Parts: sequence; C-alpha cells; structure tokens
Amino acid sequence: MSVRILALVGSLRAGSHNRQLAEAAVRLAPEGAEVELFEGLAEIPFYNEDLDVEGTVPAAATRLREAAGSADAFLLFSPEYNGTIPAVLKNAIDWLSRPYGAGAFGGKPVAVVGTAFGQFGGVWAQDEARKAVGIAGGTVLEDVKLSIPGSVTRFADTHPADDSEVAEQLTEVVHRLHSKVGTANAA
Repeated sequence: MSVRILALVGSLRAGSHNRQLAEAAVRLAPEGAEVELFEGLAEIPFYNEDLDVEGTVPAAATRLREAAGSADAFLLFSPEYNGTIPAVLKNAIDWLSRPYGAGAFGGKPVAVVGTAFGQFGGVWAQDEARKAVGIAGGTVLEDVKLSIPGSVTRFADTHPADDSEVAEQLTEVVHRLHSKVGTANAA
C-alpha cells in the first residue's frame, strides 16, 4: 500500500521556486510513497464560518478537504511574505482545521519546507506554518526541516530537482515523512 502525501504550496506564481520544490518532491518520492501536488488553492475563498455550512461549502474548499481526507501525511511548501506565512497557505490550513475537533489534519504527520530569496530561506514563515498546522491538529515533524536561502539566484538557471544538494535533502524529507506514516500506522 502506497503512502499518500498531499503537497500544499503557499505561492500561486506559476514560476514559483516553492512550486518547483513541490514538483521535485513528486518526482523524488521513494518507492511506496506518492506525493500529490494539490492544484486549486487560488480558487478557495478566505475561510468564513458563514460559508462553512453543510450543503453550501464552496466546491474548491470541498475538493481540498476531500484530497486532505484521503492523505496519509502533508508536505507544506512555504515561501516567506513580509516575514510570515503566505495568506493562501494559511487559508488552506484554516479550511482544513474545520470542523473543529475533526479537521483533515487529525494527527497526521506534517513537514514544512521551503525556499525564499532571503538569507534564511523563509524559516520564519515555515515556523509560523508549523505553529498553525500543529494547532489545527497535525502532528508536526519539528525535526524535519529544509529552508533554502537565495532562491532567486540559486534557482535562476536550475530547477530544484536538478540541484543535487537540494534533491538529496528533499528526498530525505519525503523519506522521513513516509517513515513517520509507517510508524504511526504500526502503533
């Protein structure tokens, strides 16, 4: 049985280096793991309890919840916008945190990684994402981190999958996430 890891990318830009990292994770997933890159975060309206009523939940939010519900784990890719988490990623976490006490993260393993132009690689935003997803019910793998600085120059001519150091580190992140699902299911 394959472990299904849902990847959520906090950047909507087509040429986003975080999206490229997610694409690399899809290609580098070890045997027995499938990384699915969720498409459609831009279509999900900002979380509003008035919209989150059975029978009237927006279709885009329903698709996200269904994809998350069938996932065994999550891999979040976060750039850093003004020192914090991008709104689109926070919004996805908010939708997946509901209904209260029964959200899609529900104890499932979560790793947060990413890249940013700054010298720290988006570490503040990634820490904020870990905090939010942990509060939302995910089991955050605090020791599984990958923050790649200097994205604009580092990936100017090279896709992250073709950067041997990044590919090796990303493969390790996916492997550790995959392993965590295996140990959680065995418990």
